[in-house]
Amino acid sequence: QVQLVESGGGLVQPGGSLRLSCAASGTIFSINAMRWYRQAPGKERIWVAAITIGGSANYAGSVQGRFTISRDNSENTVYLQMNSLKPEDTAVYYCNADIRSSTSSYGMNYWGKGTLVTVSS
Repeated sequence: QVQLVESGGGLVQPGGSLRLSCAASGTIFSINAMRWYRQAPGKERIWVAAITIGGSANYAGSVQGRFTISRDNSENTVYLQMNSLKPEDTAVYYCNADIRSSTSSYGMNYWGKGTLVTVSS
């Protein structure tokens, strides 16, 4: 069984920084792409950033230059460094990953339960 658990959310003032973490656990054989999404109150969940197993990263235009996604393959963990935070970054941030379990011959897509980030003075 595979789980994704996010951490690092909280309350931060505009212009501040936070670092989110997402750790994958369970019977993992391999992890391919890892991603961050966010869902603001009353809005749909949207993609924020993605990183390949080789470390190539892509970002949504709204966070380009402010957020940095990274991963530690030895720890099965993905990070999201968020700088210059704005009130409009307030959302629940979700981790998403393509993971092949050691008990399966194919990969599946998994979601974490999310961590709340609130940007407010």
